[in-house]
Amino acid sequence: MNRTQAGRHDGRGSTLAAVCLAALALPWSFVGGAVATPAIGRALDGSPQALGWVTSAFMLSFGSCLMAAGALADQFGRKRLFGIGIGLFASSSLAISLAPGLWWLNGLRALQGLAAAAAMAGGSAALAQEYEGAGRARAFSLLGTTFGLGLAFGPLLSGCLIQWLSWRAIFACGAAIGAAALLLALPRMRESRDPDAAGLDWPGAASFTAMLALFTTALLQGPQLGWRSLPVLALLAGSLVLLLAFIRIERSVARPMLDLSLFRYPAFVGVQCLPLATSYCYVALLVLLPLRFIGIEGQGEAEAGLWMLALSAPMLAMPSLAVWLTRWRSAGFISAVGLLIAAIGLACLSQAPAGSPFMLLALLLIGGGSGLPWGLMDGLSVSVVPRERAGMASGIFSTTRVAGEGMALAVVGALMAGFAGRALADAGLSAPPAAAQRLASGNLAQAHALLPTADVGKLAQAYDWAFQQLLYLLIALTLLSALMVSVLLRRGSGKARLA
Repeated sequence: MNRTQAGRHDGRGSTLAAVCLAALALPWSFVGGAVATPAIGRALDGSPQALGWVTSAFMLSFGSCLMAAGALADQFGRKRLFGIGIGLFASSSLAISLAPGLWWLNGLRALQGLAAAAAMAGGSAALAQEYEGAGRARAFSLLGTTFGLGLAFGPLLSGCLIQWLSWRAIFACGAAIGAAALLLALPRMRESRDPDAAGLDWPGAASFTAMLALFTTALLQGPQLGWRSLPVLALLAGSLVLLLAFIRIERSVARPMLDLSLFRYPAFVGVQCLPLATSYCYVALLVLLPLRFIGIEGQGEAEAGLWMLALSAPMLAMPSLAVWLTRWRSAGFISAVGLLIAAIGLACLSQAPAGSPFMLLALLLIGGGSGLPWGLMDGLSVSVVPRERAGMASGIFSTTRVAGEGMALAVVGALMAGFAGRALADAGLSAPPAAAQRLASGNLAQAHALLPTADVGKLAQAYDWAFQQLLYLLIALTLLSALMVSVLLRRGSGKARLA
């Protein structure tokens, strides 16, 4: 191996190391925030709406900025944007660990999401430039496995840190991992950019971000204010107007942030279905289950983290297994089978007694089934466009993933609050919307404080019924997604694409 080849190989390894370190920190900051929400509520005091933004602020800014970050990575350099993103992520994580109040924390979480978008878009695009063919599939498989590592052990580590130290330690650790990626791996990364890249589509970026912000706010405020209230209707109408404006803008500009013509191809649409499907069958549970384990079942944070490990640990092995299986079956078939397994797991969870071996089996099935499409969709996302447009491909796919996850969390929260309110009414309890929201968010103590004459056991039963109804809907969505993925990825997603 000559010096040039050795330098290129070293640059590849450094790029992979830096991006994988980021992929370890980003999911931990997400699941860690979910596990820490009850502790943050006790420490900083806040309404269910304010606590909902602990996760939503991160997901909203992350998802809404990814396409813009992908375009900026192509224009100004993937390494440069990755470095700016991971540096800002580390500093904002440190600031969150020192936040004096809930609104400060939520604002910093939005900044952290913006930084995560820059780091992920720049890092994924840089990785796509370094590898081709089978090497690219292996690199993105390792990226998915590292991401899964953060998801798998994030809940357990977060729970232990909360019980032993404080919820603030979670974000301090995230800052340390980000600093390690910035200082150890970044200096040896190679720079790359798209020589034909145009400027950022600022009108498109602004309208898309504002649309997501208004829609998410409407979903979070709907259960409290009422879905027919003027503020909520105004937010929904505003988000619809901005969506139409975004589509019009993207059709009129020469170099759009989102090339809408790609949606004419079934395979491209099928790839976008994969993260949406896992948002409902897997990601939503990463937020809902810690609230249930801690707030309803009375578990400690560390014990809840152990149960969450059963859900997320399969992500360590299943992404690599999925890539290996593409030697024999298509990515579409493997992904559809994975979603079917996840739906079976959701069905088991809907009938499982709390703390039973049956619940353990259900969580393993959900995590294992979701891990199959999880290991394939990153590689597929950069194979549907020319190599030089990897930044846009990464931005579109990552936006679909993270914006879909943010939307899923908001929708699931709203549905859970609606089901909880119906359960309380069926139990003969005249409950204000705040009581239903607190019960839906797993805060049994505050729900009982608002309904002091209600029996705690009845409140827990109302929660269980609401949670079961929600799972039934998630099963239906997962099965529908499996069917769509199977049809849309029937052609053009086989082993040749990942070889």
